[in-house]
Amino acid sequence: MARITAGVTTSHVPAIGAALDRGEDKSDYWAPLFAGYEWSKKWIAEERPDVVVLIYNDHATAFSLECIPTFAIGCADEFAIADEGFGARPVPTVIGHPELACHMAQSLILDEFDMTVMNQMEVDHGLTVPMSLMFGRVESWPVRVVPIAVNVVQYPPPTGERCFKLGQAIRRAVHSFDEDLNVHVWGTGGMSHQLQGPRAGLINQPFDHAFLENMNANPTALRAISHLEYLREAGSEGIELVMWLIMRGALSEQCNELHRFYHVPASNTAVGHLILESPLDEETT
Repeated sequence: MARITAGVTTSHVPAIGAALDRGEDKSDYWAPLFAGYEWSKKWIAEERPDVVVLIYNDHATAFSLECIPTFAIGCADEFAIADEGFGARPVPTVIGHPELACHMAQSLILDEFDMTVMNQMEVDHGLTVPMSLMFGRVESWPVRVVPIAVNVVQYPPPTGERCFKLGQAIRRAVHSFDEDLNVHVWGTGGMSHQLQGPRAGLINQPFDHAFLENMNANPTALRAISHLEYLREAGSEGIELVMWLIMRGALSEQCNELHRFYHVPASNTAVGHLILESPLDEETT
């Protein structure tokens, strides 16, 4: 039986990928950020997950504003790296797990989540930057990936409550897959940031720290945050944090926090990172 053993959250700022690709990760500006992931890279090398269910948002590469699914699941054998205007990032092609992905799609749809099934999809920095932060520079990614894209670009995005419930449905789907797999669920994006308008550059550190704390201590409080509160407290792009709640919903009710990191700024964004261990529980066993 497949099992979800851990969850990871991390920001996916595109400038992080650019800094790594240009060899600037040891520079005065970027070194403190990359240092926050050194523990994580050592941990995941020992943990050796088979599959990562990676929750991210597309940035008008796989989906245009003409067609934006609320939730989409990638069921392909592999996912090419998108050209976001400056050429594709020099990172390996992402290898999928179509058997698990198709099982999840069926389970989630029968569980009343209307997933868009993607049998071909390019992936952008929303997915590749978290992979680079956790695995560094590699010739090939050491895990297979089931990408789940969430609309947090075009209004209306899904609520935090709906995202948490999707995470719970993902947990049921993975645990019903009849193959011995160590699965991680990653929620990416955030933290507080705004890219345009009079509040461009907004970073709300108290809000961010409270969100990080409540991911494990009180996720119920996070489920109730409204769209308006995200906009007011975390900026127009802070809504990406609902994707963290998908990860949290997929884990055990009681988790162990293994690592926490927060850094400002990275470009004009607050970077948050969290690793939660999800113990086996009665539902799993």
